[in-house]
This record gives sequence, structure tokens and C-alpha cells, in this order.
Amino acid sequence: MSAYVRYLTPDLPAFDPLELARATEAIVCRGNQRKYTDFYCTGVYGGISTGYAVGCCLRCVFCWVDATRDFPERALRFYPAEEVAQRLRENARRRYLRRLRISGGEPTLGREHLLGVLDAVADSRCLFILETNGVLLGESADYVQALKAYPNVHVRVSLKAGTAEGFQQRTGARGEFFELPFTAIRRLQTARVSFHVAAMTDPRLMSVEERRALVAELHATGYRDYLEEEVCDPYNTSVRRLRAAGWTFY
Repeated sequence: MSAYVRYLTPDLPAFDPLELARATEAIVCRGNQRKYTDFYCTGVYGGISTGYAVGCCLRCVFCWVDATRDFPERALRFYPAEEVAQRLRENARRRYLRRLRISGGEPTLGREHLLGVLDAVADSRCLFILETNGVLLGESADYVQALKAYPNVHVRVSLKAGTAEGFQQRTGARGEFFELPFTAIRRLQTARVSFHVAAMTDPRLMSVEERRALVAELHATGYRDYLEEEVCDPYNTSVRRLRAAGWTFY
């Protein structure tokens, strides 16, 4: 990868998401520290304390995350895992909440940091919802096994496409990496880690035929539980990314 990938444009070559993950970790992680821009509570999941992390290994055209996804060097503050856990717990306590998460960037970037956060909240009696695109969990069976040690963790795997072509078109990552999130699902099942699957199946982005392919691919993993289907909300960042990539439905 000769230059850091920012956001998708019609002429941008497809990239290796594992290479982008390593390049992003070099910018946003320092050992057990990671860049964050904010800590807050929001109403999703019935109320959850959230850390807004910086950096991702995909470039989804529908992504709502702020500009630090594409320009992670603009965020300057690194937070050690212990401080992240403390902020998550304190915010949850103030709002009488029992759920925690890292959102914004891809939480599985910076494995040392994430596992440090999970260690620090393991005794909090709060549920930690790990939202992930599944790429790094699909790459590493050891990473999934590490999550098995935390009974208070529930993983939400967010699928971006139902075919390799759709994956490349909407995330920018080469289609050959399409299977990684499905590999993550298989591994989570084998390890008996609590999880469910979400998918961006908005019909403005995904055809009926591709949705059928996604469901078939998901069934091939053995998964038969709830599929959380997402729609593309018109956040300013989402609209700008869609238009930059040549999508015009907003």
C-alpha cells in the first residue's frame, strides 16, 4: 500500500484491508493506548456508555463516522486502556446504564488495547458490546479465542456485502477478503462466544439478489439466529462519502 487510503472515489484501486489495518494501528495505537475523540452515552441498545475510537480498516461508502476515519492523524489524544475503561464505567454509572462499547472506529484494531479495556471492565457487571466488521477476527483464530475469556462480551458482527463484488464496491477492500467476516462468524460459533450478525442490506445499496446471496453465505456458516438489517441514514459524513464514491441516491 503506497499511500494511506482515505475515502473511496471511482478511480481508487482496491486495497488489502489487513495492510490498512496495520497502517492504521501505526497511527492510532501505542501499545495499550489508542486514540479516542470522545466518551459519551447514547440511547442505542437501550442506553450504552460509549468510547468514540479513531481508525478503521475498511472504507465503507455509507459510514457515518467523522473525518478521523479517513484522517486518523488529526486526532491527537491517546488513552491507555485503563483510562478508557474508567471513563466508560463512570459514564455508565452516572446514567444508571449496564452496557459499554467502543464505537466510531473498528474496536479490534490494537488488540493489546482492546483486551486491556476488556480486562479492566471484566468485573463491572456491565455487558460489553463489541461492534466489529469481522476482518481481524476472521484473520486470527487466536483473537477469537482471546475473547472467549470474557463472559460479559457480546460481539456484533456487521456484514457489508453479500458478494465479493459488492464487498469491493462498497468497502474499497479487494473482493478476495470478502470471506473474512464469515470466517469470524464460524470461529465465534466454534468458540461459543456470544454474538449476533448485522448487515447493511439497504435496498438502495444492495440488490435483492445480493441480499439472498448474503443470507445463503450466512446460512452456510451454520448461523440461524437473528439478522439485524441496517439502513443507510443520511448523516452528513455518510452523504459526503457516498457522493465522493459516485452514489447519488442522497
